[in-house]
Amino acid sequence: MAPYTLTYFAVKGRCGALKMMLADYGQQLKENLVTFEEWMKGDVKASCVFGQLPKFQDGDLVLYQSNAILRHVGRKHGAYGKNDCEASLIDMMNDSVEDLRLKYIKLIYQEFETGKEAFVKDLANHLKPFETILAKNKSGFLVGDQISFADYNLFDLLLNLRVLSSTCLDSFPALKSFVEKTSARPKVKALLESDDFKKMPINGNGKQ
Repeated sequence: MAPYTLTYFAVKGRCGALKMMLADYGQQLKENLVTFEEWMKGDVKASCVFGQLPKFQDGDLVLYQSNAILRHVGRKHGAYGKNDCEASLIDMMNDSVEDLRLKYIKLIYQEFETGKEAFVKDLANHLKPFETILAKNKSGFLVGDQISFADYNLFDLLLNLRVLSSTCLDSFPALKSFVEKTSARPKVKALLESDDFKKMPINGNGKQ
């Protein structure tokens, strides 16, 4: 089977979770990296349905919107729960991760110099619900007894937040354990330790 194809910038950005999930499931990914100079010319942007990347190709299917891509891959590879109820709960979890990611993105691109201290100070309030959920679920996952696309998304965001504040998980044992266990999954670990992944910045503006 031909590998999936991802067109995106040379940053982890919104595709870190996708890459981790594909790696964990042993799936090949062909990457087309777009430079910011190329993007500013406008041709690539004009070719995108919503004028934004990432663009994901699975055979004849072309998808935009990072969370739609996560759901698609999750659905194909058994990372979307065991039934409709679990799928709905996973959707809820992923939407909650997205809420926090949007706050993080706003900080990085709009308020880094003026808002970092307040963001870090308030971070515990945003992490607390995830801590409660993971502490209650003996499997160590957000929903059910197997990993879902929402887990990869949360894991990716937590790695970013830990770069922002190295101590942000210190008072959250369940979240800390979640990060440690996910980091130790052999294929995820191999990706995280690969030179190509390590050298790629998190964001596109030099903040992390």
